[in-house]
Amino acid sequence: MIKNRYILLLCALSISLWSVAQKSNIKNTKHYIEYRVDSVLANMTLEEKVGQMAQYTVDVIGKGGNLYSSDEPFSLNNAMLDTVLGKYKVGSILNTANNRARTTEVWEQTIKAIQQRAIKETGIPVVYGIDAIHGVTYTAGATFFPQEIGMAATFNRDLVTKGAEITAYETRASNIPWNFSPTMDVGRDARWSRIWESFGEDTYVNAEMGTAVVRGYQGDNHNAIGPNNVAACLKHYIGYGVPVSGKDRTPAIISENDLREKFFEPFRAAIVEGDALSIMVNSGMINGVSTHADYRLMTEWLKKDLNFDGVVVTDWADVQNLLSRDHIVHNYRDAVRVSINAGIDMVMEPYNLTFLPTLIDLVKSGEVAQSRVDDAVRRVLRMKFRLGLFDKPYWSRHEYPNFGSKQHEAAAKAAADESITLLKNENNILPIKKGSKILVTGPNANSMRTLNGGWSYSWQGEKTEDFAEQYNTIYEALRNKFGSANVKLEEGVTYNMVGQYFEENEPNIDKAVNAASDVDYIVLALGENSYCETPGNLEELSLSDNQIALALALQQTGKPVILVLNEGRPRLIRKIEPNSKAVVQTYLPGNFGGDALADILSGDVNPSGKLPYTYPKFEQSLITYDHKPSQNLDQKMEGAYDYGAETSVQYPFGFGLSYTTFEYANLKIDKAEFAPGELITVSVDVKNSGSVTGKESLLLFTSDLVASLTPDVRRLRAFDKVELQPGQSKTVTFTMNADELAFVNAEGKWTIEEGEFRFQVGDLADIAKCTQTKIWDTPNR
Repeated sequence: MIKNRYILLLCALSISLWSVAQKSNIKNTKHYIEYRVDSVLANMTLEEKVGQMAQYTVDVIGKGGNLYSSDEPFSLNNAMLDTVLGKYKVGSILNTANNRARTTEVWEQTIKAIQQRAIKETGIPVVYGIDAIHGVTYTAGATFFPQEIGMAATFNRDLVTKGAEITAYETRASNIPWNFSPTMDVGRDARWSRIWESFGEDTYVNAEMGTAVVRGYQGDNHNAIGPNNVAACLKHYIGYGVPVSGKDRTPAIISENDLREKFFEPFRAAIVEGDALSIMVNSGMINGVSTHADYRLMTEWLKKDLNFDGVVVTDWADVQNLLSRDHIVHNYRDAVRVSINAGIDMVMEPYNLTFLPTLIDLVKSGEVAQSRVDDAVRRVLRMKFRLGLFDKPYWSRHEYPNFGSKQHEAAAKAAADESITLLKNENNILPIKKGSKILVTGPNANSMRTLNGGWSYSWQGEKTEDFAEQYNTIYEALRNKFGSANVKLEEGVTYNMVGQYFEENEPNIDKAVNAASDVDYIVLALGENSYCETPGNLEELSLSDNQIALALALQQTGKPVILVLNEGRPRLIRKIEPNSKAVVQTYLPGNFGGDALADILSGDVNPSGKLPYTYPKFEQSLITYDHKPSQNLDQKMEGAYDYGAETSVQYPFGFGLSYTTFEYANLKIDKAEFAPGELITVSVDVKNSGSVTGKESLLLFTSDLVASLTPDVRRLRAFDKVELQPGQSKTVTFTMNADELAFVNAEGKWTIEEGEFRFQVGDLADIAKCTQTKIWDTPNR
C-alpha cells in the first residue's frame, strides 16, 4: 500500500504540473508525455508491469457461472475484480458482455467501477477497448454507417473522416477510449469473409481511407487525444486479406515485393501520416511464419523502420494459437516467450489468467528481457497518457448530448447515398416512375440484419432486429417512398435466422412469381445474411441455388427485374445478370441503407458509388485490376501455340453508373519529362453532359510501360470527387510526387527506373518520361 500511495502521489504531482502547463498555454508534447510515463514506470513492480501487458474480456469480471458468459442484467463480480485488478493488476479490458450491445448508462456504470478499482490498486487507469467498426458496435442507439467496403465505394475522404469523427464521439459517450479500427487489410480475394471490413482491393484506397479514419478518430494531436476522440488501432498487421484458401485465419503466401509495396504501405501511411496510436496483429501466417511470432515484421519493419512508438496488441487468443493451432512451440510458456520477444506489447488473452505468472517467470529466468517488458509497458502507459486517462479515467454520458442525434444520422444517410453503386441500367429503366406498382422480393428484402452485416449490436450481427426496429428495411423504405398501396412484399426465399449465415428456409418461389402478376417492377433483393470472420467462410462464391432459382423464375414473368445486391463480398451473378434490367450494389449500407436505396431507385438521389474491388464473373477467374499483363492478354500469340491468358470479370474496379453522363477532355501533364522527387501535375476537364445534377469520382491511374520486374498493368495514384450541375464543367487537378511511381525491386528496395509512364483518367491517357533511375537505401521511400 505504501508503494501504491507513492504512485498516486506521483500521479497527483503529474496532474498538478499538467494543469500548470495547460494554464501556461503549453501544448501537450511527446517530451512531456515521456516525463509522465517515466514518473510512473520507475516505481512499478514487475507484477504491475506485466499486468499492463494483459487484456481480458469483460465477461471474465462479470457475474455469471463461468468466464465465458455473464448473468443478465449485467453486473461486475467483485471477487473477480479482486483477482483481475487486485491480484494481477491487469491494464486493459475489452469487449461487451454476452456478445450484446449495452446502453450508454450501463457502459458508464461498468467502466466507472472498473476504473475506480484499478486506480485504487495501482494508480493506473485501465484502457478499455472495443470493436466499433461502422459505428459503436456494442452500444444501443449508436449511429451506424456503411461498412468500410461501402465507405470505400464513396471515394469521398470527407465522408469517411466525418463518419470516423462521429463514431469516435459516440464511442467516448460509451466511456470507451480505444477502438479496434480501422481495418487496413487489403481485400484482394473475393472469397474472404472479411472483404466487407476492408476498403477493397487497392493499396492506395486503403492507405487514403484508413488514414482519413485515423484522423477522424484521433483528431489533430496524437499526443493529446481530445474528449471527443479515441485511439485508433490499425488491423490486422499484415497480409491478412489474401489467404491462399480464401478462408479466414489461414496461411497466406505473399512475395517480398508485394508484402512491402501493397500490404505494408497502408499501415505505413496510417502511422507516418496519421499517427495511429496502436496496431493489431494478423491472426494468420505469411510464408509459413506465424505473424504473432514474426520479429522482422513487428519489431524491425514497424517499430524500428517506422519509429512506431504505439502499442502492438494481439488479436483474440492468438498467443495460445501459436501452440494449439500453429504448432510452432511446445507449450504455452514458449508461446508467451516467442510472441513477447517478437514485439507484442499487449496480449488479448482473453480468458487465460496464467499468462501473467507465466510472463513474470519468463522475465525472472531471463528468457524475456526486463528491457523488453519495460518497452512494452512504456508504450501502454504512453497511450493512456495520450488519451488523458490519468487525468480523467471515466466521465458522464451526459457530456455527449449528440449521441445518436439527427445530425449524426444525417451523416450516415449521406454516406449510404454515396456508397450505393449502380452497375447496370438497361434502357434507363431506373429511376422507377412515381405511381408504379412494385413487388419487393428476395431474402434481403425485409431485414435490418442483412443491411448492417456483422459487427452490428453483436459479433455476427444476429441480434440486429432487437435493436434496429426504428429503421427501415428495403421493403419498408420503398413502401414509404412509393406508397403502401403500390408496394407489396413476397420474399420467396428467406434465411434461417437461427442457423448458420448461409442456411435458408424451404423456398416458396411460386408464391413470389404469382405476386408479380399485377406489378410494374420487381425489386429483387439478394445477397448474404450477416456473418463475421471465420463463421463467414464459404465453399462456393455463387449466390445460393435458391436465390438463383428465384431470380430466373421472376425474370421469366416478363416484368422488369431490378437486382439489388446486399452482400459483404461479391457473390457471382453471371447466370442472372443478363436478364436483370438493372443491377444495384448496396454492399452493407447500415441502418439507413433502405432509405438510401429508396431515394436512388426513385431518382431523388443520383447514384455516385464506384466499385472498390473487381467484381468476378467466375470463381476460377478471380483477379484484381492491378494484375500482371500475362494474366489477361489483349492479343493472341502468333504461331502454333497460344499461351495467352484471358480473364473475364463481371464489372471492373472503379466502375459505377449515374443517372447523368460525364465527359472527360483535355488531359494534361505539366511536364513531358521528370526526375525522381519532382512533382507531377495532371489535370483533366470533366463536364456533366446529362440533364440531372450528379457526383463523379475521377480516378487517376498510371502504368509503368517497361520495368526490371514485370509491372502491374496499372495502379491507382489519386482520386477526387466532384459534384456538377447539368452542363457544368470543372478542371480537376492531381499533384503527385514522382517517387510515388516507384516499385519494390527484386532486392526488396524501392526503385523508380528511367522510362515512360502512361497517365490515364477515364478513357484519356498521355505519356511522360522519367529521365533517371533512383534506388532507395532505406526500407521506405
